[in-house]
Amino acid sequence: MAEVSLSGVTKKFGDTVAVSDLSLTVNDGEFVVLLGPTGAGKTTTLRLVAGLEQPDMGTVEIGGAEATRLAPAARDVCFVFQQYSLYPHYTVFDNLAFPLRAPGRKTSATEIDNRVREIATMLRIDSKLENRATQLSGGEMQRVAIGRALVRSPTIFLMDEPLSSLDAKLREDLRIELKRIQRELGATILYVTHDQLEAMTLADRIGVLSEGRLVQCGSPRDVYEQPDNVHVARRLGSPQINLVRTGTLGVVNPPSQAAQTGVRPEDVTLRRDNGMPGIVLAVEHLGVETVVLLAVDDQKVYALLGAHEPVKEGDRVCITVRDGAALFFDAEGNRIKEPNNAGKVEAAYGT
Repeated sequence: MAEVSLSGVTKKFGDTVAVSDLSLTVNDGEFVVLLGPTGAGKTTTLRLVAGLEQPDMGTVEIGGAEATRLAPAARDVCFVFQQYSLYPHYTVFDNLAFPLRAPGRKTSATEIDNRVREIATMLRIDSKLENRATQLSGGEMQRVAIGRALVRSPTIFLMDEPLSSLDAKLREDLRIELKRIQRELGATILYVTHDQLEAMTLADRIGVLSEGRLVQCGSPRDVYEQPDNVHVARRLGSPQINLVRTGTLGVVNPPSQAAQTGVRPEDVTLRRDNGMPGIVLAVEHLGVETVVLLAVDDQKVYALLGAHEPVKEGDRVCITVRDGAALFFDAEGNRIKEPNNAGKVEAAYGT
């Protein structure tokens, strides 16, 4: 495994700028996730690292060596696509062995057998080695697709939403497996998704993309708790962060240039008195938690509560915000680093 760096990389398709002046380093053994909506430039970034696209500007380095103009085959990277891309008439063993049987690798039959069985055991598909790909479930096929990449031990694994076509339970299972395998192998992974849960659970660092630009990169906790702007704040969190007019929800001493205040739903508390008055519009019971939609003045606010909160539609409640939880954004949507006394919540409200 090795470090991979992009420096000032720009890629255009006609008049469309797919990637704009992007600089990012994926450290040796690191799991970096690129998060963003469709059209943000995630897949194009992977293709630039793989050599499937050439940048109009900027450089790509792999293992400290210039790789910008290298052919894909010379880069020692491995691409896992969204679709399984298996050979349907091959057995699982032959699908896994296929990359090792390339003429240039000169891998012995014994080495191939040992490596395939090692990876199959790691992925828990060793009992399926004699099955044809068409006899597998969706989750098993995706394990084979990931395993076909793992057998090669490349410099970096590039993964383009490999779990998005699976159902929720399979995605959860494979997320756990993928993180376990990455740690066991010390693998370097650059992973693309639009799923914030995947990003938060898999990543050592998350890079948030917007219209081809890398707008923030940091640990999942840092990106969630200290977003640089409104776009980043909205990308993480379910329900989304509440963005309200500054001065709402009882948050006092905001910075003078604050145009919006952001409050995460889990930082909103409901009381029977001593708070901003609001009305419960809807209640969603989700098992371990309850999502409540409230009307506060003419604005809608979400609260994330425990499973057994005694609240129902139509209730009149009082709303408070956890001290220090408010985030402030200026008119351009950039976060303002608040002074020490900002974001405090009034202890009592006039009625």
